Amino acid sequence: MPAFHKEQMPSGHVPVLLAEVMAALAPKASEIFIDGTFGAGGYSRALLEVEGTTVIAIDRDPTAIAAGQPLLEKYPGRLSLLPGRFAEMAELVSALGVSSVDGVTLDVGVSSMQLDQAERGFSFMQDGPLDMRMGGEGMSAADVVAEFSETALANVIFTYGEERKSRPIARAIVKARSIEPIARTVQLAEIVERALGGRRPQDRIHPATRTFQALRIFVNDELGELARGLGAAERLLRPGGRLAVVSFHSLEDRIVKRFFADRTGRSPRTSRHAPEEDHVAPSFEAIGRGVISASEAEARDNPRARSAKLRAGCRTSADAIPLDAERLGMKAIDREALSC
Repeated sequence: MPAFHKEQMPSGHVPVLLAEVMAALAPKASEIFIDGTFGAGGYSRALLEVEGTTVIAIDRDPTAIAAGQPLLEKYPGRLSLLPGRFAEMAELVSALGVSSVDGVTLDVGVSSMQLDQAERGFSFMQDGPLDMRMGGEGMSAADVVAEFSETALANVIFTYGEERKSRPIARAIVKARSIEPIARTVQLAEIVERALGGRRPQDRIHPATRTFQALRIFVNDELGELARGLGAAERLLRPGGRLAVVSFHSLEDRIVKRFFADRTGRSPRTSRHAPEEDHVAPSFEAIGRGVISASEAEARDNPRARSAKLRAGCRTSADAIPLDAERLGMKAIDREALSC
C-alpha cells in the first residue's frame, strides 16, 4: 500500500487524518469502496492510488461533483461520481448493480470548499447570502431566521449549537428582523455578537460560531443524515468490510461513538439494576483502540484537523442491527412544529 501524504493532493485541500483513514480502510486490489462525502476528493484519490480498486463517490453538493469530473479521466472505469445524500448510498449504488462493498468512509460536516465560498453562506468570516444548503434544495438559513418563532429559534440554537445563551440570541434575531430582513452572513453574525455583549479577549471562538453551527446542522439535517448513513453502511458492508468515520464536533462524535459501541458489544448497561438485555451478536469488530485524533504536527499544519475524530470498525457476518435514535444519543426536534 502506498504511503499517503498531503503532498499527493493536487489542490490546496488537505484531507484530515488521511493516513489513518487509509490504514483503517486497508484498500486492496479488486475491492470496492464508497466515499460518502466526496468533497474535494482527497480520500477517493488515495483509494484509487491502490491499483485495481474501485470507488463510488457520493456528494449532495453539485459543485463537488462537477469539480471531480477530471478524476473520471485519470482513473478510467474505476471511479463513479454520484450526486446524492450518503444516507441513500444503498439506493444509489444499487443503480450501478452493486449490492455490497468492501469499505465505506464518511467525513461528516461542512467541507473546506463550502466554508471558503462566501456565496454558499456557511461562514461568518466572509459576507455572503445566508444560505448554508449543501445541496441547494429546501429551506435556507435565511428562511429559518425569517420564519421561525423566537421559541423555535432558541430551540434550534440550543439543541444543535449547544449554545447556553440561545434565548437572548433568538430574541435579538426576532427584534432585528422586525426592522429589516436578515439575509447576509455578516449581518447575522453581528446581531449574535451584539446579543452576547461583544467579543471578549478570552473568547477562543467567535460569538456566532455555535449559532452558525446550529443553523447549518438544522438546514441540512446533518445528524439524521449521519445516523441513516451509518445504518446504510452497516447493511452494505460485506463480512470483513471496513467503515471509517471522521467527525468534527461532539454531537456528531456522540452518534458515531454509540453506533460502534452498540455494534461491537461495548455499550454499558444504563443501570446496574437494569435487567440484562437480550444478547445481540456484534455486527462490527473495533479497528484500533477507540478514537484517533490528529497528531500535533497535522493539527499545526491543518487547523481543520484539530477537532477531527476518527472511529472505525470491521464488519462481522452478524445481521445488521436496526437503528435506535435514542440509543445513538441523537438530539432531534420536531421540524414540523417549528415554523411560526
